[in-house]
Amino acid sequence: MARNLCLISFVVLFIGFYPHQFLSGRLQSSKNVTGDLCPPSPHPLGMCKARVAAFGYPCEEHEVTTEDGYILNLKRIPYGLSDCDNSDENDSSDENDSDENERPPVLLFHGIMVDGFSWVLSTPEQSLGFILADSGFDVWIANCRGTNSSRGHTHLSPHDPAYWDWTWDELAAYDLPAVLQYVSEQTGGQKVHYVGHSLGTLIILASFSEHKLLHIVRSAVLLCPIAYLNRMKSKLGLLSAQIFLAETVHMLGFHEFNPYGLVAQELLTQLCSHPEIDCLDLFSAVAGPDCCLNSSTTCIFLQHGPQSTSVKNLIHLSQMVRAEGIRRYDYGNEEENMKHYDQPRPPLYNLSDIPTHVPLFLTHGGQDFLGDLPDTRHLLKTLVKRHDHDNVEVLYVPDYAHIDFVMGYNAPTLIYEPIVEFFKRN
Repeated sequence: MARNLCLISFVVLFIGFYPHQFLSGRLQSSKNVTGDLCPPSPHPLGMCKARVAAFGYPCEEHEVTTEDGYILNLKRIPYGLSDCDNSDENDSSDENDSDENERPPVLLFHGIMVDGFSWVLSTPEQSLGFILADSGFDVWIANCRGTNSSRGHTHLSPHDPAYWDWTWDELAAYDLPAVLQYVSEQTGGQKVHYVGHSLGTLIILASFSEHKLLHIVRSAVLLCPIAYLNRMKSKLGLLSAQIFLAETVHMLGFHEFNPYGLVAQELLTQLCSHPEIDCLDLFSAVAGPDCCLNSSTTCIFLQHGPQSTSVKNLIHLSQMVRAEGIRRYDYGNEEENMKHYDQPRPPLYNLSDIPTHVPLFLTHGGQDFLGDLPDTRHLLKTLVKRHDHDNVEVLYVPDYAHIDFVMGYNAPTLIYEPIVEFFKRN
């Protein structure tokens, strides 16, 4: 029985968080695909060379070291195409630096198991990173610990189990403040606009609830915010949590969850051959039925994601699905929790404590299975009811699922234009 539970745990975990193969299957049935499907890109160029510079935009590479030793990669698009011509005509580098410091900085923080590439997946007319740069903003793109470009550490290797001893608690406590502080310092001490998608929304909400980062964040945009998860619509996500899937994987000695691992590929190959398993629909079953993806953007996503996260992070998210409220990581017994928190249960992140003056823009979709309607409405009631009405905006898109917000071909009109206007007002 124990062996069967372990096998089931592996299968569901890898299905739920390994979209590459079933996304490819969806592409095969797409009417927009002609000729070869997604060409393989086993060793893709970095984001700056592969996407940003390829479209003629300036792109800088930066590194930030967190208080707990993780070395994070940070990309910068300091200005847009219209400013490139003006910059070339300007002979003074000092004046250029001054102009850059006058542009309001924006930090983009990705969701789980992807990296900052998600903000430039499509063309300049359709990707939020480019659109913000062309709208007069100084764009900074974060890559959290464990992603392909942020695997460094002052004394640990990704091969060390200790390297993966973190959850989104640490992203909120270390990654986010380190990156925000660095961006502010590099832009003349300015306060920073923020955009988070999915897990990128959870970490900023957690920080705000503890009255952190308020001195450095100018406003925050939350794309399909993730906070309360106990009523999520994703059946695979619910099943994973209910049978303690991530916990089982951790007990078997896995600390890094690599969605491209050999075990994941073998299990998917066998699973998808089962007549009752429709691998073409698994992506929708996890994140919701997207409405507005095109094949070219999906191909680029497949070449650069998904990416690793920690098994401990998946355990933490599973804990949130099984219980109401938003708490720090639960170590499983009162003794361990006392060691870490000086109390028998993990502390709550009380989102009702978020200061009401922080300008917030929240947008969510009716088809999102992760940031589903009941949980999102609970979040909105917690935030909006108390918030200053002049400082909060909510945009609901009935047809959008989780991934449409960063990859939808119509997102520039529906989502990104209102974001630009929100930032300009704040």
